[in-house]
Amino acid sequence: MTTVPSLRTLPPRVRTALPIVVPALIAAVDALLVNGPKPGLDLGVSLAAAVVLLWRRRFPLVVFAATLPGIYIGYIWFAPMIALYTVATLRTDRRLLVGAAALLAAAHFLPYPISHLSFADRRDVAIQFVDACVTAATPVALGLLTRTRRELGARLDELTRSRAREDRLLADQVLATERARLAREMHDVVAHQVSLISLQAGAVQISTGDEQAREGARRIRELSVRTLEELRHMVGILRAAGADTEELTPQPRLADLPRLIELSALDVTYENACAPEAARSEAVERAAFRTVQEALTNARKHAPGARVRVRLAEDAAETLLVEIRNGPPDATVPAPGLPGGGHGLVGLRERAQSLGGTLDAHATREGGFVVRAGFPREG
Repeated sequence: MTTVPSLRTLPPRVRTALPIVVPALIAAVDALLVNGPKPGLDLGVSLAAAVVLLWRRRFPLVVFAATLPGIYIGYIWFAPMIALYTVATLRTDRRLLVGAAALLAAAHFLPYPISHLSFADRRDVAIQFVDACVTAATPVALGLLTRTRRELGARLDELTRSRAREDRLLADQVLATERARLAREMHDVVAHQVSLISLQAGAVQISTGDEQAREGARRIRELSVRTLEELRHMVGILRAAGADTEELTPQPRLADLPRLIELSALDVTYENACAPEAARSEAVERAAFRTVQEALTNARKHAPGARVRVRLAEDAAETLLVEIRNGPPDATVPAPGLPGGGHGLVGLRERAQSLGGTLDAHATREGGFVVRAGFPREG
């Protein structure tokens, strides 16, 4: 059993030539069937109308005008109707289309020669007029429909490409948000832990009498400083853009503050004046915890040996108030010499604002530093 090959299996040149050659062949067959094989004026103009269809896409108006003698003299239909269909698909001027349709209707309605025109049989004249109008309107309607389908297809393709671009932009935005959140968490968690390691190593270096242990503590401090420098570089890369959304993994809350203060190796006074049964959103408690953590890290780096006071309270509007205040540094305690990335307080302020809260940080008259933040109950 043989199968007819589809257009997609044909060579590209053949697929391009078929829509041009086939209409011309159909018009030529129409000319031979209507006028017969006997040479004459009617057959000549009809075949000429069929041949000029080969250039209908390049010169649609000229080809249409060349096919009108074929319908007027040779009484053929296909060549002028195909030419008018091409004009309708390629030209957007409605007045031009109406004029071309009127010419085709006139060439179809008027007899050749014009002296044979008679209105004696009004019924026959009316039928011929209606037939001429339908013959002229049909290719115009089909051409407009084809052009509309092409325009809709092009708009659909444009919408599809636009949707794909939007999806890529959304994916990039989500990626940027995750990178920004990862950078903030890296700064809050890793910097805190590494600075604590450096502080403990500095304490060992000062208190121990073993030279080998002192050298090991010194190397630990150097590695801690180098690690924080690498962390600062990574944070600068990751903090491209974005804002807080839901966290990927569970994060610490206010109930974890006592443990954080215990491990901070600082002289911290902790006061919690909030109601134990107060219900707050996870985002608010996490932001408050990160605020305390960053403030303790800054106190450890910039005010070694200073006393720190951490206080939690609520106002009449049930706003969670967080205050971390440290005094001036102790001159007898060596500074850990830890590098700062400059993103800590900026990230805390951005997080507070995203929750509808506020954050203020400034130096005190006594030479210390204070960080105050306020968070609504449902941030």
